[in-house]
Amino acid sequence: MTRGTAADAGLTGPGAAADPAAPGPGAVRRGGRYRRRRKLRKGTELTILLGPGLVLFLGFVLAPIVVGAYYSLYNWDGLGPLNHFTGVHNYKIAFSDPVFVQAIEHTLVLTGLALLIQGPLSLGIALLLNRKFRGRALMRLVIFAPYVLPPAVTAVMWSLMLQPDGLVDEVMKSVGLGGLVQLWLANIHVVLYTNFAVLTWQYLGFGIILLLAGLQGVPYELQEAAAIDGATPWQVTRRVTLPLLAPTIRIWIFITVIGSLQVFDVIWLMTQGGPANASDSMATYMYRTGFQNQAFSYGTAIAIIMFIFCFTFALAYQRFALRRDTAGALTRAVG
Repeated sequence: MTRGTAADAGLTGPGAAADPAAPGPGAVRRGGRYRRRRKLRKGTELTILLGPGLVLFLGFVLAPIVVGAYYSLYNWDGLGPLNHFTGVHNYKIAFSDPVFVQAIEHTLVLTGLALLIQGPLSLGIALLLNRKFRGRALMRLVIFAPYVLPPAVTAVMWSLMLQPDGLVDEVMKSVGLGGLVQLWLANIHVVLYTNFAVLTWQYLGFGIILLLAGLQGVPYELQEAAAIDGATPWQVTRRVTLPLLAPTIRIWIFITVIGSLQVFDVIWLMTQGGPANASDSMATYMYRTGFQNQAFSYGTAIAIIMFIFCFTFALAYQRFALRRDTAGALTRAVG
């Protein structure tokens, strides 16, 4: 019996030959060193790529939140050391203040109106602008133009047009709607919705452009195949276009809700939350109490409450709505 047949027969012992294909001790050591170098290289790459962003995140996002939460536990006027610890007293005052509770209600109303009105308008106009017709490029430019204007310019411009006997009043009178003319910025029952109309005018273009970008990813072949099978344009839109556009719609909802919870600039520049706090949002209330009234620790507590609102929504929305979209988007490190 040869050495090869002995090994094939499973005979082992002192006289049996060693398998020539088995790696030797030197090869095992070289393999271990290679794996260690590979892990070290991967760790170095991750540190170089993630390190700067992580430092910026910790320094400009996480650290201010932690410091703000700490300051909100004191009674501090912005000067001197933190000596008067009050615990959660600022938070109790906030939720017992009817003006702040009303500001929360206004913020939620603006958020709901944005979803119910801006959403369908953005979707309908995006579907229209996705079709080919003469002047489409100009129409896209006109619709998107308000979004690129600074909020300060928008607020000042609309404040002038909404003055009594201003441009808005004259236009409404000229088309026979003079009976609907109001004190747009002074009527406590109308001012919140006036602010919402201005916000819609400015930010509607963003939703349209975002949805238009999503529509470019809907394969035309699927729409054409559905039409050949006898589907009506409405059925094609409902059964083919909208399901494929759903991830973009969910992203728009997330951005809109977070932005509405933090709305400040246009409202502050137009009405400063007035008259009689009728157009207050959480952000305008925070600015007025924290900076104008110099109650810095109390204003910081309002900011932390706003952060909790946004963070809670972001976590819940990520868990129940965006999870299906991001599940396949995360990739492992190459190595």
